Amino acid sequence: MGMTEKPASAGLSREWAHRLLITGGAGFIGSHVVRHWVRRYPETLVVNLDALTYAGNLENLRDVENEPNYVFVKGDIGDAALLARLFERYAFDGVIHLAAESHVDRSITDPMAFIRTNVMGTAQLLHAAKQAWNGAYAGKRFYHISTDEVYGSLGETGYFTEQTPYSPRSPYSAAKASSDHFVRAFFHTYGLPVVLSNCSNNYGPYQFPEKLIPLVIHNIRHRKPLPVYGKGLNVRDWLFVGDHVAAIDAIFHHGRLGETYNIGGHSERRNIDIVKTLCRLVDERLGRPAGEAEGLITFVQDRAGHDLRYAIDASRLENELGWKPAMTFEAGMALTVDWYLDNGAWLESVTSGAYQQYYEKQYGNR
Repeated sequence: MGMTEKPASAGLSREWAHRLLITGGAGFIGSHVVRHWVRRYPETLVVNLDALTYAGNLENLRDVENEPNYVFVKGDIGDAALLARLFERYAFDGVIHLAAESHVDRSITDPMAFIRTNVMGTAQLLHAAKQAWNGAYAGKRFYHISTDEVYGSLGETGYFTEQTPYSPRSPYSAAKASSDHFVRAFFHTYGLPVVLSNCSNNYGPYQFPEKLIPLVIHNIRHRKPLPVYGKGLNVRDWLFVGDHVAAIDAIFHHGRLGETYNIGGHSERRNIDIVKTLCRLVDERLGRPAGEAEGLITFVQDRAGHDLRYAIDASRLENELGWKPAMTFEAGMALTVDWYLDNGAWLESVTSGAYQQYYEKQYGNR
């Protein structure tokens, strides 16, 4: 069982008000969740379990890695023996499950990896919690983070609600849909105290540059082509990662057991409009002529099964728990662009040779 430089007994030398397992905490959203919990809840021991695959990066957590209420464990959620040891050692009373393969393009290339992590890994984690808690569920909570992609594709009108039937159209969304079903099955069959959420597209600092926004910023900076699928007319609802973390906090502490909460940013935009906004902002920040970056836009063959539109109705979350997104799209995009331009070393460090090979495979021959 891999650890950070802290000894294996880290976190066990004192009593804690709560003991929380966060899976996938070295990834984009996960690192923001870990940082939030470590800082806001100093009486909670936070154990971050991450396999450190291509999108997991401990650089994301340098600012909290030495905090006394933080422990990192390198490992796979599919490792049943590891999970059993962790639950025994740390006696978790909460789980926030973010570990997942999450990129649609990669799921088309290697669907089995998504089944192993998103389906089998989630089932192993549910089973580990069930075995460890052994029916003593008072004060326990298992929170599963999912995606709006499980609902399929919308037309030009309408919104996804918590009652929208599932209709996944890619191996990624099918794997996430399956994991959602397993979480609900453990609630109904065993009484496991679960909550779920399905969120729209996240953006913000520390996102791996295979995703649209950091990829476009990185490519503009280096004057590389900006690949846009089809004509760029696909619509997504964009949610600033800090707002997502605030929603996760509210749902974990106050969400009703067995319920699902949709989390959206109230910021629908076409992909081409996102790219043009980024072109304008980056050109301005770098002092380049207006319109220079737009000349890099390159339309490529559309992705198989590319959903037209996602849009979230987050009224249950707003009405029950009082959450609303605090960041406007314009402010969030400006903050995000500034962060990536100010943290070029981070961006360069994660664009490894393996990532470059993947990038060429995905976009080079389109």
